[in-house]
Amino acid sequence: MRRLNGLAGVAVVAVALSSTVSSQSRSAARAVVYENARLIVGDGSAAIEAGALVVQDGRITAVGRKGDVSVPANAAHVDLSGRTVMPAMIDVHVHIGYEGYTRWGADNYTAQNVLDHLQREAFYGVAATQSVGSSPTDPSIQFQRDQEAGKFPPASRFLFMPGMAPPGGGPDAVLLKGTTALHAVYEVSTPEAARAAVQEMAAKNLKSVKIWVDDRRGTYPKMTPEVYAAIIDEAHRHQMKVHAHATTLPDQKAVVRAGVDVLVHTVQGEKLDDEFLALLREKKPYWTTVIGLGDRTEICDHDPFVDQTLPASVVQAIRATTEPRPLAPNCGPRSPNFAAREETLANNVSKMVSNGARLVLGTDAGIHPGYTFGSADHHEIARWVQFGVSPMEAIVAATSRPADLMGLNDMGSLAPGKRADFIVLNANPLDDIRNSRRIANVYLRGAKLDREALVAKWKKGSKT
Repeated sequence: MRRLNGLAGVAVVAVALSSTVSSQSRSAARAVVYENARLIVGDGSAAIEAGALVVQDGRITAVGRKGDVSVPANAAHVDLSGRTVMPAMIDVHVHIGYEGYTRWGADNYTAQNVLDHLQREAFYGVAATQSVGSSPTDPSIQFQRDQEAGKFPPASRFLFMPGMAPPGGGPDAVLLKGTTALHAVYEVSTPEAARAAVQEMAAKNLKSVKIWVDDRRGTYPKMTPEVYAAIIDEAHRHQMKVHAHATTLPDQKAVVRAGVDVLVHTVQGEKLDDEFLALLREKKPYWTTVIGLGDRTEICDHDPFVDQTLPASVVQAIRATTEPRPLAPNCGPRSPNFAAREETLANNVSKMVSNGARLVLGTDAGIHPGYTFGSADHHEIARWVQFGVSPMEAIVAATSRPADLMGLNDMGSLAPGKRADFIVLNANPLDDIRNSRRIANVYLRGAKLDREALVAKWKKGSKT
């Protein structure tokens, strides 16, 4: 882990782009009004037609119908007629740093690669990205500090939480190779050790922790109820939230009953029962579906939206893969249990939402390039709508609700005082959620992201 403490890997990039960042900051000082667009605020309220969004110094200062909003006399005007503006999204569950697109592993974990992943998220309209359980703690804290200090070029805001598991347990076989090499997961086997680990995290001002409650079909040691009860209790003593990886119905019942704050994963092997639904109504946990990693990859569909940020060699290799492998999306035939999985997902997603689970966006991106940073977010929200979630509710679950979960009080909606992080779309996602992909521009802190330059960089890099 020591080799990750220095951030020299991105220093050259930061310096090279400092003039760009500075010019963006200077231009942001003048008020700009984005007018005539449909505004989707992100809190579930009705869209504002013919709206006006006023931005100054990277913050939203006013929002409403054009004509009802006070605009500074010297403001610049940007006409967005025919466009829709929505808040940039927030992804509460990814695994940053290990994906290299031509290779995967701990050797890829540098500040430069973390930045690359965050830029990919930003390219697709994600303003904040949380790496969950797999990022080494001290380098992640340093990266956060440096990003907040403006040392990096524009990218999605980096957040992270440590993970906890029994010795030899925790992450899946793919992710485990990276986290083991970097000692990224806290290994605990007793309540006392668990409490001490949480206290160490709290002393570093960390706000959340992930636990793995899964024995991978009997192949891993499993965290005991005594240990995760101690983690939850100690975390709550320090005003920390606990995210629980639990994939089976008995495990989801157990962790919700124990008071976990966020459920990760959707039960896919069986339909939810009345006991669990009653627990959901009582506890109302946040819930991130992370459905997409188990889906057929959209790369099979030759969709430029997904392909555009990936090396051509990776796209070709995925399309040529027809043999199913664990956690590796492929372009082979649908699995024999496809229809049953879809039926169970449709039932369980609908019942989770209708019984009080608070849906938030999380993708599990970072395990395989077929389901990767940024594009995965659009896949996930489209799947929600396919299973009965309304487009407006999907947008809330991808914007303001994850901001509330993570305590990001200045993000997640179009409102005065919030950071000016928003997406300009060429079509209305309330008509068709897949219109979230029709991105004209992405703005972070009021500055337009140079998406064309990012694509050019990725395509150039894929040739070397």
